[in-house]
Amino acid sequence: MDERMKFLARYLQGDGSLASLCREFSISRKTGYKMINRYLDEGLLGLIDRSRAPHHQANAVTDEVIRAIISLRQKHPHWGPRKLRAWLEREWPRTRWPSASTIGRILVRQGMVVPRSRSRRSPAYTEPFRSCDRPNAVWCADFKGWFRTADGSRCEPLTVTDAYSRYLLRCQSLPQITYVNVRTVFEHLFRQYGLPAAIRTDNGTPFATTAVGGLSRLSVWWIKLGISPERIDPGHPEQNGRHERFHRTLKEETATPPKGSLSEQQAVFEYFRQQYNKDRPHEALDNKTPAALYRSSSRPYPSRIPEIAYPDQMIVRKVRPCGSIRWQGRELFITGVLTGEPVAFERIDDRSFQVYYGPIKLAVYDEKRAKLLRPTAARRKRR
Repeated sequence: MDERMKFLARYLQGDGSLASLCREFSISRKTGYKMINRYLDEGLLGLIDRSRAPHHQANAVTDEVIRAIISLRQKHPHWGPRKLRAWLEREWPRTRWPSASTIGRILVRQGMVVPRSRSRRSPAYTEPFRSCDRPNAVWCADFKGWFRTADGSRCEPLTVTDAYSRYLLRCQSLPQITYVNVRTVFEHLFRQYGLPAAIRTDNGTPFATTAVGGLSRLSVWWIKLGISPERIDPGHPEQNGRHERFHRTLKEETATPPKGSLSEQQAVFEYFRQQYNKDRPHEALDNKTPAALYRSSSRPYPSRIPEIAYPDQMIVRKVRPCGSIRWQGRELFITGVLTGEPVAFERIDDRSFQVYYGPIKLAVYDEKRAKLLRPTAARRKRR
């Protein structure tokens, strides 16, 4: 500022030509004229530096676009900037929508973003049980975790999704977690969508038990239908991470806060299912919707459940009501879960048999000890 005032003082005193003054003060004549004109128009305030920001932003977001973003966010308060942008581009492709980062700043300015505390995350699970490379290769099933509705009723929703497309097949609140209730839900799903190749669950009831092979009545039914039951390791929900992440979205969208009654809560579940499948963009699917990728299975639900069959070289025994079979003149307990079902023995070596139910390896029978060895015990014996 001092140098500018000296320049102006000498110019107004006529102390040399403008060109010589500009050379002396190491400025261009254009800058010299600009300072003189600003001083004549505004006085000393004209010498203060001005913002170099353009007067008009060529890419400025219009008020109409901002209102559309805010309106959509109000309708879907749990959608982030990328999901909002994907939906807007799909619905109005001719409109030039701002980037996701700009949408994020708009939401922050409008006070529509609640900062989330950072948490340490477990490393991603990189060895899936079965490749999820097509619809119905793997379905994921679990109970979200119970909560009470406003009238005090216990709500325990069973959720089933397709691992490839993330399509939400069912979100059903059950009065009790029983084999009959869960089987009824899956029967409706199989009739509507066909049979998957595998179903991945945790180790809880009714998906698994502590019986040999971890079998339950539900998993036995699946095996007879040609469906492989896949169970994650205890204490490792990340092995079913897609479904676990979905449960967080389900809670945010439908149960925060819980609704007045079970019927009202179920209506909200069904509305969410339609919106989640057909309307909500999914980032893991390149912002497509699950409905755009999901197709029903080509394997229909049979009118009659087929019986388990084994190769001729296997020795087959049927499990009696007490849960045991007659083997080499002895009673050998298998499990009551397989009552009435055939199990097969295949010789491994001169003292051991591998015991199967369908394609599932149940245990190893040690002929010398006349005892069934669970897989872990059998591995320790062989070592």
